[in-house]
Amino acid sequence: MTGAASQVCDPVTTSGTIAVMNLDAQIDGLAVRLSRTGTAETRGAPLVVAQGAALIDLLNLRGHVLGRVADYERATELADSLVRAAPEDGTALLARARTRAALHRFAEAVTDLGAAARSGADAPAVDAERAVVLQALGCHSDAVALIRAAGERQSEFTTLGALAVLQAERGEVTEAERLFDEARRHYQGTSPFPLAQLDFRRGVMWHREGDVDAARSWYQAARRRVPGYAPAAGHLAETELLRGETHDAVALLRPLTRTSDDPEYAAHLAAALYRSGRVHEAKQWRERAAARYDELVRRHPEAYADHAADFWLTVGGDADRGLEMALQNLAFRQTARAQALFQRAVLAQNRAARAAS
Repeated sequence: MTGAASQVCDPVTTSGTIAVMNLDAQIDGLAVRLSRTGTAETRGAPLVVAQGAALIDLLNLRGHVLGRVADYERATELADSLVRAAPEDGTALLARARTRAALHRFAEAVTDLGAAARSGADAPAVDAERAVVLQALGCHSDAVALIRAAGERQSEFTTLGALAVLQAERGEVTEAERLFDEARRHYQGTSPFPLAQLDFRRGVMWHREGDVDAARSWYQAARRRVPGYAPAAGHLAETELLRGETHDAVALLRPLTRTSDDPEYAAHLAAALYRSGRVHEAKQWRERAAARYDELVRRHPEAYADHAADFWLTVGGDADRGLEMALQNLAFRQTARAQALFQRAVLAQNRAARAAS
């Protein structure tokens, strides 16, 4: 089975550009309604909690799609506010668990999920979120069991997609490909976001497997579905750099540095500019990325220590900082990927030490 994107099963969805505009409108509308109804007396009321949880999910979605850390932070603040107002409300606790998981605060997310379950939150939703956390921590067998348990009351697409991503992370490419295909066949919605995310994760799988053409094909499929999808554009730029197409990489990355506050895109732009010989401009973007990574590691170390480590080990050019960040990341999670990053940092520091001696 080839990894290239095909049109065998290509569900029709809403325009990705229109969907992003609608997402913005939904967020703005819910925020206005909450500002009118979320007084001190009503903030813990079920309707307000439900509206707040819906807004949190939309902010987390936009944070992912457009690469906006500010949306994750806004969602976190709102979730904390909801739980303070309704500390035993399962919906509020589940919403806060999602925000914490989005910023890789997994231990706190697990605590919230336990409290949400005791407060009567929807069991499949709790199981699905627990599976996300376990998967991120490398506990794949336990995650599979929870995904299947949650699948009894979730759509086939959701269950198959989650299993596909999990198998992809385990390196079980053949099984993942089958599940990705099955998930696409079972999609019955009109929103382009779930399919774009699925295609993106499929691209990530092939990227890790070293099949640049297949990865590029699926990243392009995700961008066709949602043209403004930042992670797909950023990873597509990485494949263009691997193919030696620095001009195309720069063209993909430059708009992302204007719409996203994630330093990953500034870092990749610096690398592309260095590759094309534009050293002065590259240094400017490198400095911008370095400052932003320092800021994010202070505020959200669990989520950004690994990205910062990769930055310092590559375009950042500081093996000592890279090792520091890799160690910090390893303290948060002892996964195979975290171990590999640490080993890579040790080798880089050893090379730097030998070069300096």
